[in-house]
Amino acid sequence: MAVRPGLWPALLGIVLAAWLRGSGAQQSATVANPVPGANPDLLPHFLVEPGDVYIVKNKPVLLVCKATPATQIFFKCNGEWVRQVDHVIERSTDGSSGLPAMEVRINVSRQQVEKVFGLEEYWCQCVAWSSSGTTKSQKAYIRIAYLRKNFEQEPLAKEVSLEQGLVLPCRPPEGIPPAEVEWLRNEDPVDPTVDPNVYITREHSLVVRQARLADTANYTCVAKNIVARRRSASAAVIVYVNGGWSTWTEWSVCSASCGRGWQKRSRSCTNPAPLNGGAFCEGQNVQKTACATLCPVDGSWSPWSKWSACGLDCTHWRSRQCSDPAPRNGGEECQGSDLDTRNCTSDLCVHTASGPEDVALYVGLIAVAVCLVLLLLVLVLVYCRKKEGLDSDVADSSILTSGFQPVSIKPSKADNPHLLTIQPDLSTTTTTYQGSLCPRQDGPSPKFQLTNGHLLSPLGGGRHTLHHSSPTSEAEDFVSRLSTQNYFRSLPRGTSNMAYGTFNFLGGRLMIPNTGISLLIPPDAIPRGKIYEVYLTLHKPEDVRLPLAGCQTLLSPIVSCGPPGVLLTRPVILTMDHCGEPSPDSWSLRLKKQSCEGSWEDVLHLGEEAPSHLYYCQLEAGACYVFTEQLGRFALVGEALSVAAAKRLKLLLFAPLACTSLEYSIRAYCLHDTRDALKEVVQLEKQLGGQLIQEPRVLHFKDSYHNLRLSIHDMPSSLWKSKLLVSYQEIPFYHIWSGAQQYLHCTFTLERASPSTSDLACKVWVWQVEGDGQSFNINFNITKDTRFAELLALESEGGVPALVGPSAFKIPFLIRQKIISSLDPPCSRGADWRTLAQKLHLDSHLSFFASKPSPTAMMLNLWEARHFPNGNLSQLAAAVAGLGQPDTGLFTVSEAEC
Repeated sequence: MAVRPGLWPALLGIVLAAWLRGSGAQQSATVANPVPGANPDLLPHFLVEPGDVYIVKNKPVLLVCKATPATQIFFKCNGEWVRQVDHVIERSTDGSSGLPAMEVRINVSRQQVEKVFGLEEYWCQCVAWSSSGTTKSQKAYIRIAYLRKNFEQEPLAKEVSLEQGLVLPCRPPEGIPPAEVEWLRNEDPVDPTVDPNVYITREHSLVVRQARLADTANYTCVAKNIVARRRSASAAVIVYVNGGWSTWTEWSVCSASCGRGWQKRSRSCTNPAPLNGGAFCEGQNVQKTACATLCPVDGSWSPWSKWSACGLDCTHWRSRQCSDPAPRNGGEECQGSDLDTRNCTSDLCVHTASGPEDVALYVGLIAVAVCLVLLLLVLVLVYCRKKEGLDSDVADSSILTSGFQPVSIKPSKADNPHLLTIQPDLSTTTTTYQGSLCPRQDGPSPKFQLTNGHLLSPLGGGRHTLHHSSPTSEAEDFVSRLSTQNYFRSLPRGTSNMAYGTFNFLGGRLMIPNTGISLLIPPDAIPRGKIYEVYLTLHKPEDVRLPLAGCQTLLSPIVSCGPPGVLLTRPVILTMDHCGEPSPDSWSLRLKKQSCEGSWEDVLHLGEEAPSHLYYCQLEAGACYVFTEQLGRFALVGEALSVAAAKRLKLLLFAPLACTSLEYSIRAYCLHDTRDALKEVVQLEKQLGGQLIQEPRVLHFKDSYHNLRLSIHDMPSSLWKSKLLVSYQEIPFYHIWSGAQQYLHCTFTLERASPSTSDLACKVWVWQVEGDGQSFNINFNITKDTRFAELLALESEGGVPALVGPSAFKIPFLIRQKIISSLDPPCSRGADWRTLAQKLHLDSHLSFFASKPSPTAMMLNLWEARHFPNGNLSQLAAAVAGLGQPDTGLFTVSEAEC
């Protein structure tokens, strides 16, 4: 049946409404809804259904759906129909059935998916119609693919012994789709199918069943998905071998051949030898033991026996034995005869004939007697000679004694100082140098001398009043003209984020109230004879395109000062807040400036400044002070060097001042911890009629690629309930880290049980996944509790945004000039600008100050920028007072000059 073209939209709307009523819960599989009485065979069935896809970087994905027979096909994403103009439709005929077929394609961008972050997953489904009913395809989930930089757990270096088991854990970075893990050994892939000694667990840990020497290597865990490929830090694995002892050698020969000695045996630590730092063998490599060897005993004779009876031959005998001791262990036998025989009757025995033995005996006896007589004679002669010599010596002794008379040695007298002592030379004297280390000069010293009183504050009437010091005649004339000329007055105009002023060589100051942004124009920064109209402007990040690369993030507001290109003879100081946690190991900080062509350039790398550079920056905990001789547009950008890099975020909770319905909303703001961002949020909440319900908190947001989560808990269920469908809300990491938006917020919509419910008690948690977090304990009355309203009361907007001439400075002009002229010239005893820099804790910038014509002026300019308008002049006076000797006449000013 033909249908008029004008009726198609109405018919399609009816069918869609019927489908929505009958669809019920969303399904992930194909669902058919036939029209009652229609032929079910003509229901559409899908030839191609959309499948799950991932968005890589910023490339959109294509979803395709094809069905037959189908008269219409539309996509529906997250419960909303995709516009018809976004569909690309192709009609054809199914070759197998001959029925009409339709193919529809749509593109899904990253921005579409990001709109529903933290609430649910983004899905799309196509619906096909025919005359018999409708059919829904399966859901296709579209996810943003990513892979974090940092591993949740990296392998660590290990040392294992040979044949010991080894486990190297690895938890890859969070990613979608989940990362696949592979291992590298010395940059070569580890393949468990080739090496059965290793395997990879389901948790991606590498397991070595038994460590081998070949397993000593550097191991790297590699994670990859469709987005990126990440490498962990390499883990050095050393397989070591503990040493083992060899077997003992045989015992050596005993060291003593007789008696007790020792013998030894040895072993070596070579079974196996220690390797790759393995432990050396424990114990001794040499053993000693005592040993004993039997000593040889020489034989010795026993005592002689008694003589025997005299025999017939007129002799008797005696005997002895070699038994005291007997020779043993190889000892020698006794020497000599064991039997002795003698004549026992003397001359009583008569012999018939003399034998040769008796003749020899007699001859021997005679010889002995002769020798004894001769010896006796010799002894008598010797005795007589010695006696004669002794008598002569005694007689002549009187001659010798005269040469050895005793000598008396007396001690020296006390009155004789020259004997045996050396007296000190008392004529020499010691001189002590007295005086100043600085050379003294005749006349008044040009150095800066101070009194003991207050230097920069009024001291009352009289000649000691320094606050009212009058300048020279030229300066006095100029100051008098300054108070009457109209063109020196400020020219405030424009929005609340802009300040104007007209300045000359006396300088001045521009300020944007409640933002911490100011521009100090020191005296003589503008050439004499010149008058400049200077402006200072705060830009919103969304209004200025600041390209950021890699891990860079915006840490400060974007500020313009101008007009650019004007001639400055001294650096001006631009002051602005920043939200970085400065650390040399965590951040690389750069000052960016926009060129005339519109491109941004790095004009200063903090920490690598050259003293003669056109730009310099004093970075403090919450503010930076930029010295520049060229006006323009500036911003402070940081690049994270490690996961420890953090930005300070300020967390604020606002709620309506008045609530007339059952619904009540709590707005949680996450903004840079700078005064300009706080001012913008406070002004916005004033327009919305909101009030602060808790003290602000500071959260350190780290470069860990983890999102920020916000949740609400512990509400009394009988009085309040949350209308949030999920357990927490989530702000993506890159939304915060990019700094493109100064503040982000989430809203918690609550519903009270009745209009009379006014007391609210709950907790709001804000935390970074695996990072810092804060908890707000809320307990107040929503109708009358305003105790936190005054915490964020902004300063009066009626303040002067531009100050011209001496009124812009805390230090009086004459005192400033005298300090500069006194401290700029160097002094050997340290009473110059270098010592003042140490007292003001500015000694880390000495090279920069020294490169300028007046280092003291640079320090005083920085002091003015840091301490206006609440600077303590007494502290500065005390610092300057410690540099010189008091001189009451140096800065005396008469009442007439005042």
